[in-house]
Amino acid sequence: MTILCEEDINSLKQTKTIGIIGLGDMGLMYARRFSEAGWKVCGCDREERFTELKESVSALIPDVTILPNGFHVSRVADYIIYSVEAENIGKIVATYGPATKLNAIVGGQTSCKNSEIEAFEKYLPQDVDIVSVHSLHGPRVDTTGQPLVLIQHRASDENFNFVESLMSCLKSKHVYLTYEEHDKITADTQAVTHAAFLSMGLAWHTTNEYPWETPKWTGGIENAKINIALRIYSNKWHVYAGLAITNPAAHKQITQYAKSSEELFTLMIQNKEDELYSRIMKAKQKVFGHLGPDHQLLLNDDLLQQYSLGKNPSGAIQINSHLSLLAIVDSWSQLDIVPYDHMICSTPLFRIFLGVSEYLFCTDGLLEECIKVATSNTSFRQDDLQFTMASREWANIVNFGNFELYKRRFEETQKFFEPMFPEATKVGNAMIKTILQHGKK
Repeated sequence: MTILCEEDINSLKQTKTIGIIGLGDMGLMYARRFSEAGWKVCGCDREERFTELKESVSALIPDVTILPNGFHVSRVADYIIYSVEAENIGKIVATYGPATKLNAIVGGQTSCKNSEIEAFEKYLPQDVDIVSVHSLHGPRVDTTGQPLVLIQHRASDENFNFVESLMSCLKSKHVYLTYEEHDKITADTQAVTHAAFLSMGLAWHTTNEYPWETPKWTGGIENAKINIALRIYSNKWHVYAGLAITNPAAHKQITQYAKSSEELFTLMIQNKEDELYSRIMKAKQKVFGHLGPDHQLLLNDDLLQQYSLGKNPSGAIQINSHLSLLAIVDSWSQLDIVPYDHMICSTPLFRIFLGVSEYLFCTDGLLEECIKVATSNTSFRQDDLQFTMASREWANIVNFGNFELYKRRFEETQKFFEPMFPEATKVGNAMIKTILQHGKK
C-alpha cells in the first residue's frame, strides 16, 4: 500500500479529526502519539469518567479534546478507533456505531478481530469504511519497529492509505492481513505464551513463593520467566482475557498446552525417561528441525543473567525440568505450529519465550540433561504439580468463557505480586530492550 507524502499528510492534518472511543492505556498511547504528530484528536471513555479524564488528560496531553461519550466522538471524527475490551466490543459499537459521521472510517484495536468485524458489519452504516488495526505489544513498549497489523476489510484504497499514513507516526512495522489471518496468528503467537506465564504466576502464588527470593529459581532462563510473568500480571486482566476467550482459535491452543503439561508431567512422575525422551525429541524435530547448523540462537542464558530480580543472582544454577518450556514446544508440535512462520507478527514476549525455548532445545546437551532431571530428581515435583494444575485451571476458565472468573483469578495473583511491579517493570523493560537489540544483530 502507499503512505502519503508529507505534503499530503500535512494537508489532511488540517481537515481530519481522529477519534478514540476507549481511553485506557492503549487508547491514551495512540492519542498521545497522534497528537504529538500534529493530528487533531478527540476521545472519550466511560461517561462517568468524563470530568476526571478531562482533567488528567489535559495535564498530560493538552491538545487532545476529551468528550463526554462515544456519540460526541462518532459525530465529529473522520477516523474512529474503538480501543475497548474485546468482551464489550459488540455492546459498545451497537450503542455508538449508528451515530458515526457520514462517510467516516471506523476501526478497532481489540485483540480478537472476529467479534470486532462482526460488530462493525452489524451496527455501522453502509457508507462507513472499515479499517482495523492492532499494535502487537503493550502500551509501555516503544512502538518503533514493532508489528502493527492493518486490515483493509471494507474500504477504498484512498481511505486505507489515509489510515496507513496516520499510523506511520508510530514508526511500527506494517503487516497486512485479513481479520481471519490475524486471529489465527495471534492465537498461535500469544494465546499459549500468555497461558504459560499466567500458569507460572498462579503456581507461585499457590505455593506462596516469590521465585526471586528462592535459590532454586536462578539462571538466565529463570530470569526471563519471572520477569515476563510479572510483566503480564502488572497489566490489566482484560488484555489477556479478551484474546483467550473471544478468539476460538485460542481455545484450542490453550487446551493443548494444558494437555501437554499434564501428559509430560505424568511421564515424569512415572519415571518413564525413554518415553519422555522420545516424545520431546519428536517435538524438537518438528519445531526446530528446519534450523541449519549455522543458525544463531535468538537468546542465550548468559545474556539474561544480568536481569535478575533476586539479591543473589550469581548463585549456583540448579537444573530443573523446565516443564513450562517442554510443554510449549510439545503443544506447538501437537498442533503443527512452526513458530518461526509468524515472526513478522511476533510480540516482544513471544520472541523471548521462543528464544528461551530455542535455547533449551538447541543447546548441546542441555535438553538431555533436563529430561534426566525431570524423571530422576524430585526437587521440582511440587512446583511442576502446581504448574500443571494451574495450566488446567486457566484452560477450563477459557473454555467456559467465564470473564468474571478469569478476572478474579488474575487479580488475586496480581495482588500477590503487586509490591514487586515497579522494580519488575524497570528490569523487564531493560531486558526486552537488550533482547530486541540482540535480535537485530
